[in-house]
Amino acid sequence: MKIVNILGINIHKISKKEVLERVERYLKTPKQNYIVTPNPEIILEAHRDEEFFYILNQADLSLPDGIGLKFAAWLLRENLVRLTGADLTKNILKLAEEKQYKVGIVNWCCGLSSAGDIEKTLLRDYPGLNFLVEDIERGEEIKKEGRVGKFKPDILFVSLGAPYQEKAIFHNLGNIPSVKLALGIGGAFDFISGKIKRAPKFIRTIGFEWLWRLCSQPQDRSKRAKRIYKAVIKFPIKVLKWRFILPWLYRPNVACLLYKREGDRYKILLVERQDEAGHWQLPQGGLDGDDTKTAGMKELREEIGSEKIEFKVSFEKLHQYEFDNGKPRHRGAVYTRHAGYKGQRQNLVIAEFLGRDDEIHINFWDHTNWKWVDSERLVDEVFAVRKQAAKVFLEKFRTWNA
Repeated sequence: MKIVNILGINIHKISKKEVLERVERYLKTPKQNYIVTPNPEIILEAHRDEEFFYILNQADLSLPDGIGLKFAAWLLRENLVRLTGADLTKNILKLAEEKQYKVGIVNWCCGLSSAGDIEKTLLRDYPGLNFLVEDIERGEEIKKEGRVGKFKPDILFVSLGAPYQEKAIFHNLGNIPSVKLALGIGGAFDFISGKIKRAPKFIRTIGFEWLWRLCSQPQDRSKRAKRIYKAVIKFPIKVLKWRFILPWLYRPNVACLLYKREGDRYKILLVERQDEAGHWQLPQGGLDGDDTKTAGMKELREEIGSEKIEFKVSFEKLHQYEFDNGKPRHRGAVYTRHAGYKGQRQNLVIAEFLGRDDEIHINFWDHTNWKWVDSERLVDEVFAVRKQAAKVFLEKFRTWNA
């Protein structure tokens, strides 16, 4: 199954028939699987939320839901088959009714469709379906002892809106071992229940569903206009920049040398990349419009989960390198958040750790492990492609600390 990578997010190139065949296969395997349906808004949100970005790229199946993704794929000379969350939901409900799979539905309690609305619709349209619907808050844990957990469904629909539904599936799917397939479906049940009227098929086919919604939902026009701006203006601009401009540019980046004192020696923190075992490096991240100090301290707080760090000094433009665009990979496609750039131009922040080791909690989407290494061993301990930069950063540390 081919993967098309758009702004760092993996999208599977697959036909509707193949999707349904894969769904049936998932339901017959012991492994738990989850499907995501990225659209332009979701991809833009993933660029602001690293955890969400990671979760999307760990999905077993990623299906394009939005005409904007088709246009973006055309720039890569690829043609994606769009399958909306609402259509996929109907297909799976029909399959579940025919094959007698149990369906659990976790619904946002403050959404347009209540559990009662969904129940009424399903009883009418799928009279043979064995299902249970539960309203919950966004961010609420889906528990094994909860109503849906006790029901032991084979299929789990999560209708909380992105990114809440994808995070709920990723963090809670293991709580309900009976589930073989989980999907985040956004407002699919609002369409199915009739709370929101879908655009005619012709309008959807030519990609003007956004205009239909703007005209047909005047009470929600301001909020809808903001969403349309993201999907119709902001996303295409970002895609064009990613495709034609970023390959000529170096991404502004900050490396973070975090140290602690042990007597008269210094220990420096290294982290192991999540996507490549044995790849140890200094914590680092993009500037994203911030100055070096702000970006570096933010990156450290996010990466080690602690506020007990003290800024010491920063340096500008110390090292520059080009990406190996074949790595890192996930199931055959590059998925880095900085996808598109030629390479990185690195600044440096030096900071001291003032807490205890048991207060360090690295984020799971970037790294799998961490360790302190003696400053004299830094260059030996980092991954091969990091050694040149480590020499430069270590020299700055020694000069500053002399």
